[in-house]
Amino acid sequence: MQAPFFDALGERNIPVMHQAYLRQLANARQGTASTKTRATVRGGGAKPYRQKGTGRARHGSIREPSMKGGANVFGPRPRDFSQKMPKQMRRLALRSALSQKAIEEKVRVIEAFVFDEPKTKQAQELMDAIGFDSTTLVVLPAPSYTVSRSFENLVTAKIVLARNLNIKDIFSHTYLLISKDSIELLEENFSPRGHEMHENNNEENEDEQEVQA
Repeated sequence: MQAPFFDALGERNIPVMHQAYLRQLANARQGTASTKTRATVRGGGAKPYRQKGTGRARHGSIREPSMKGGANVFGPRPRDFSQKMPKQMRRLALRSALSQKAIEEKVRVIEAFVFDEPKTKQAQELMDAIGFDSTTLVVLPAPSYTVSRSFENLVTAKIVLARNLNIKDIFSHTYLLISKDSIELLEENFSPRGHEMHENNNEENEDEQEVQA
């Protein structure tokens, strides 16, 4: 695990992790809940009874909010709950989450998943051998039918691709089981911009030195 963001010394930004987690929950909301106001509810056009002389409270419509079957005053209306967050902040949140899991020693990196055929028994034996006794997020570099079929019958396991790794899945599972090939993809997708620029500058400097030599 040589990724700069993926060790016990990695950066952790709790406020950014919290914001990213709430953002993902908010973006998953459909925002389609709706109620009818007095202007949209059907019926109630006529005054139910005369204004005076009945001894009852005065009413102008049977669809008033105070009446049974009437309108809703401050009910929900369709709205967009989605939140925006800069890409660098989203990457920082994921790096922080991975570092937190590493600090808690909840991460294991496996060389490769060697399954000749889909076998849930083999997947369970692998989990037992590693010592995972709770919910586990299995991170793969690419889709694998054999691995997916082996783990999908385990209630405590979930398969996710490295490029689709998200903060909600990380904190919704106790352990992370990551294929070694996924580490490079995680570093490529979630490294900070400064780290990428530093690597590019080093490569340019090496090229210049080779040309001068």
